[in-house]
Amino acid sequence: MTARRQERNGLRRGIAVIALLGCGFACTEVDFAARAATSERVVADRYTGLAIGGFDPVAFFTDARPVQGYSDYEVSQGGAVWRFSNPDNRAFFIADPDVYSPGFGGYDPVDIARGVTFAGTARLWLIVGQRLYLFGHEDSRAAFAANPARYLLEATRRWAVLKETLAR
Repeated sequence: MTARRQERNGLRRGIAVIALLGCGFACTEVDFAARAATSERVVADRYTGLAIGGFDPVAFFTDARPVQGYSDYEVSQGGAVWRFSNPDNRAFFIADPDVYSPGFGGYDPVDIARGVTFAGTARLWLIVGQRLYLFGHEDSRAAFAANPARYLLEATRRWAVLKETLAR
Protein backbone atom coordinates (compact mmCIF):
# COMPACT_ATOMS: atom_id res chain seq x y z
CA MET A 1 0.00 0.00 0.00
CA THR A 2 1.39 3.39 -0.93
CA ALA A 3 1.97 6.13 1.59
CA ARG A 4 -0.70 8.25 -0.10
CA ARG A 5 -3.29 5.48 0.18
CA GLN A 6 -2.44 4.92 3.87
CA GLU A 7 -2.87 8.62 4.49
CA ARG A 8 -6.28 8.61 2.79
CA ASN A 9 -7.46 5.55 4.81
CA GLY A 10 -6.31 7.22 8.02
CA LEU A 11 -8.33 10.31 7.10
CA ARG A 12 -11.44 8.18 6.52
CA ARG A 13 -11.03 6.53 9.93
CA GLY A 14 -10.70 9.96 11.50
CA ILE A 15 -13.90 11.14 9.83
CA ALA A 16 -15.69 7.97 10.99
CA VAL A 17 -14.54 8.52 14.58
CA ILE A 18 -15.71 12.14 14.50
CA ALA A 19 -19.08 11.07 13.05
CA LEU A 20 -19.52 8.44 15.78
CA LEU A 21 -18.65 10.95 18.49
CA GLY A 22 -21.14 13.42 17.02
CA CYS A 23 -23.82 10.74 16.98
CA GLY A 24 -23.03 9.90 20.60
CA PHE A 25 -23.45 13.53 21.64
CA ALA A 26 -26.69 13.79 19.67
CA CYS A 27 -28.06 10.66 21.38
CA THR A 28 -27.10 12.13 24.74
CA GLU A 29 -29.05 15.28 23.90
CA VAL A 30 -32.12 13.22 22.97
CA ASP A 31 -31.85 11.29 26.25
CA PHE A 32 -31.51 14.56 28.17
CA ALA A 33 -34.62 15.96 26.47
CA ALA A 34 -36.57 12.81 27.28
CA ARG A 35 -35.45 12.97 30.89
CA ALA A 36 -36.41 16.64 31.15
CA ALA A 37 -39.89 15.82 29.88
CA THR A 38 -40.57 13.86 33.05
CA SER A 39 -40.81 17.08 35.06
CA GLU A 40 -44.47 17.57 34.25
CA ARG A 41 -47.17 18.78 36.61
CA VAL A 42 -48.73 15.33 36.38
CA VAL A 43 -46.38 12.37 36.63
CA ALA A 44 -46.51 10.51 33.32
CA ASP A 45 -44.29 7.94 31.65
CA ARG A 46 -41.87 9.85 29.43
CA TYR A 47 -42.27 7.44 26.52
CA THR A 48 -45.97 6.51 26.58
CA GLY A 49 -47.52 9.52 28.32
CA LEU A 50 -49.41 7.18 30.68
CA ALA A 51 -50.29 8.53 34.10
CA ILE A 52 -49.91 6.19 37.11
CA GLY A 53 -48.23 3.61 34.88
CA GLY A 54 -51.51 2.90 33.13
CA PHE A 55 -53.39 2.02 36.33
CA ASP A 56 -57.03 3.05 36.73
CA PRO A 57 -57.17 6.03 39.16
CA VAL A 58 -60.84 5.42 39.97
CA ALA A 59 -60.18 1.79 40.95
CA PHE A 60 -58.15 2.92 43.96
CA PHE A 61 -61.46 4.21 45.34
CA THR A 62 -63.88 1.59 44.03
CA ASP A 63 -61.76 -1.59 44.32
CA ALA A 64 -59.36 -0.40 47.07
CA ARG A 65 -56.40 -1.62 45.03
CA PRO A 66 -54.46 -0.73 41.89
CA VAL A 67 -56.12 -2.14 38.77
CA GLN A 68 -54.48 -2.00 35.36
CA GLY A 69 -56.37 0.12 32.83
CA TYR A 70 -56.97 -0.73 29.17
CA SER A 71 -56.25 1.24 26.02
CA ASP A 72 -59.92 0.79 25.05
CA TYR A 73 -60.89 3.09 27.94
CA GLU A 74 -58.51 6.01 28.01
CA VAL A 75 -58.71 9.77 28.08
CA SER A 76 -56.15 12.55 27.74
CA GLN A 77 -56.32 15.00 30.63
CA GLY A 78 -53.80 17.37 32.20
CA GLY A 79 -51.01 16.49 29.78
CA ALA A 80 -51.22 12.75 30.47
CA VAL A 81 -53.08 9.72 29.18
CA TRP A 82 -55.25 8.06 31.82
CA ARG A 83 -56.41 4.47 31.42
CA PHE A 84 -59.40 2.80 33.04
CA SER A 85 -60.52 -0.75 33.66
CA ASN A 86 -64.10 -0.15 32.49
CA PRO A 87 -66.23 2.54 30.80
CA ASP A 88 -67.95 3.54 34.07
CA ASN A 89 -64.65 4.44 35.74
CA ARG A 90 -63.70 6.45 32.66
CA ALA A 91 -67.00 8.36 32.87
CA PHE A 92 -66.50 9.04 36.60
CA PHE A 93 -63.04 10.45 35.93
CA ILE A 94 -64.18 12.63 33.03
CA ALA A 95 -66.99 14.04 35.19
CA ASP A 96 -64.59 15.05 37.98
CA PRO A 97 -60.88 14.48 37.31
CA ASP A 98 -59.83 16.52 40.38
CA VAL A 99 -61.49 13.99 42.67
CA TYR A 100 -59.81 10.91 41.16
CA SER A 101 -56.41 12.15 40.03
CA PRO A 102 -53.66 11.76 42.63
CA GLY A 103 -52.80 14.64 44.90
CA PHE A 104 -49.79 16.74 43.94
CA GLY A 105 -49.92 15.37 40.39
CA GLY A 106 -48.75 11.93 41.53
CA TYR A 107 -45.57 13.20 43.18
CA ASP A 108 -44.68 11.87 46.63
CA PRO A 109 -46.25 14.29 49.18
CA VAL A 110 -43.51 13.66 51.74
CA ASP A 111 -40.87 14.71 49.21
CA ILE A 112 -43.02 17.68 48.17
CA ALA A 113 -43.10 18.70 51.84
CA ARG A 114 -39.28 18.59 51.76
CA GLY A 115 -39.25 20.83 48.70
CA VAL A 116 -38.37 18.27 46.01
CA THR A 117 -40.37 16.44 43.37
CA PHE A 118 -40.12 12.65 43.31
CA ALA A 119 -42.57 10.60 41.27
CA GLY A 120 -44.91 8.30 43.17
CA THR A 121 -45.85 4.81 42.04
CA ALA A 122 -49.15 2.94 41.94
CA ARG A 123 -47.62 0.23 44.16
CA LEU A 124 -47.33 2.67 47.07
CA TRP A 125 -50.55 4.55 47.69
CA LEU A 126 -52.95 5.79 50.34
CA ILE A 127 -56.32 7.48 50.32
CA VAL A 128 -56.52 10.17 52.98
CA GLY A 129 -59.41 12.60 53.25
CA GLN A 130 -61.01 11.23 50.07
CA ARG A 131 -57.82 11.98 48.10
CA LEU A 132 -55.41 9.54 46.46
CA TYR A 133 -51.70 10.00 47.19
CA LEU A 134 -48.84 8.10 45.55
CA PHE A 135 -45.45 7.56 47.16
CA GLY A 136 -41.98 6.89 45.85
CA HIS A 137 -40.71 5.07 48.94
CA GLU A 138 -42.27 2.79 51.54
CA ASP A 139 -40.71 4.95 54.27
CA SER A 140 -42.51 7.99 52.86
CA ARG A 141 -45.83 6.19 52.86
CA ALA A 142 -45.33 5.03 56.46
CA ALA A 143 -44.36 8.53 57.64
CA PHE A 144 -47.33 10.06 55.83
CA ALA A 145 -49.75 7.48 57.25
CA ALA A 146 -48.52 8.23 60.78
CA ASN A 147 -49.15 11.98 60.48
CA PRO A 148 -50.87 13.03 57.24
CA ALA A 149 -51.86 16.49 58.51
CA ARG A 150 -48.24 17.46 59.13
CA TYR A 151 -47.12 16.50 55.62
CA LEU A 152 -50.20 17.81 53.84
CA LEU A 153 -49.84 21.25 55.41
CA GLU A 154 -46.21 21.63 54.35
CA ALA A 155 -46.66 19.89 50.98
CA THR A 156 -49.62 22.12 50.09
CA ARG A 157 -47.59 25.20 50.94
CA ARG A 158 -44.59 24.09 48.89
CA TRP A 159 -46.61 22.65 45.97
CA ALA A 160 -47.80 26.12 44.97
CA VAL A 161 -44.17 27.09 44.26
CA LEU A 162 -42.87 23.70 43.03
CA LYS A 163 -45.55 23.17 40.39
CA GLU A 164 -44.60 26.49 38.78
CA THR A 165 -41.08 25.12 38.21
CA LEU A 166 -42.45 22.06 36.40
CA ALA A 167 -43.19 22.01 32.68
CA ARG A 168 -46.68 22.89 31.54
